Amino acid sequence: MAVPRRSWLVFGFSPEEAAGEPELGPGPRRLESGPEGVRRVWPAWSYVVVETGAGLELRSAGLRRALPGWVEALPSETHLVLRGPAGARAWPRAAALRGELGVAPAWSRDPPPGSLEPRDPLPLLPGGFVIPRPPFFSALPAGLRARRLVLGCEHVLVLGAVGEIFTWGGGRHGQLGHGTLESEPQPRLLEALAGVAMRAVAAGGWHSASVSGDTEVTAHREQLAAEDTAFISIQAFPALLDLPQELEVSAVSCGSRHTAALTRDGQLYTWGWGKYGQLGHEDKASSDQPRRVEALVAAGLRVEEVTCGPWATYVCVLEP
Repeated sequence: MAVPRRSWLVFGFSPEEAAGEPELGPGPRRLESGPEGVRRVWPAWSYVVVETGAGLELRSAGLRRALPGWVEALPSETHLVLRGPAGARAWPRAAALRGELGVAPAWSRDPPPGSLEPRDPLPLLPGGFVIPRPPFFSALPAGLRARRLVLGCEHVLVLGAVGEIFTWGGGRHGQLGHGTLESEPQPRLLEALAGVAMRAVAAGGWHSASVSGDTEVTAHREQLAAEDTAFISIQAFPALLDLPQELEVSAVSCGSRHTAALTRDGQLYTWGWGKYGQLGHEDKASSDQPRRVEALVAAGLRVEEVTCGPWATYVCVLEP
């Protein structure tokens, strides 16, 4: 019996393929992997960092540059943060693209004495978290036990030790979920979900999403209701998202203005802004309701992971 092969596909604006205004392709495109395969993806707008069997690699408009010695990445349009056994370092994006990581970094943080490999993924660091722009490191309150932290464009979400959610930062689009459009300077418990244990969180440009222990998706965001976004409604309290046939969700990811949810049986549902084909529906239409990505179903592909870039969606699939 043949063993299914893991491959990464991308739809929407693909920074490793084009530097300018993207052309909408006919459907998902294969992320070139080489003999080592692709294991993880960290996308920014104009470049993407991938992990292959040979290590990390930066890709941008045909450029490929190895990043030896690093195990995690946090990219943005101003800086690239990398973490490895020697700690975390940040360089300006232009320097990273030119391969100038041997020069002094813009910021660095060494691991605590005697520490082993980090247990928590970036952006979490011991005692706080990092953002890919100055001032880079921010401390977390001593009593806040974070097991996952995600960054939006203007806001932050933390998944706590027992499944509680804390949000803070910019709130003018309702993305904090506290029922107002006000900003929060410090982590604030998301009281609307108190008592409901969450196991995954995601943050986008102006919206947020979470998955509960019973695999329901909640969201608080700006909601696009038309392709030209002429009508936008603000959803400042978490609301339960209805998926067809009561499907169970295993993971969720947010792009700049779109969202993707992965179900336990390997189906992908997307919604939000679709101008660059990032929803995977082979058109440029936006959608305020989740729609299944039929191209993956038609190809007999089971989705294992999903990672949204600003204008793209990357999926790891099992190919028969």
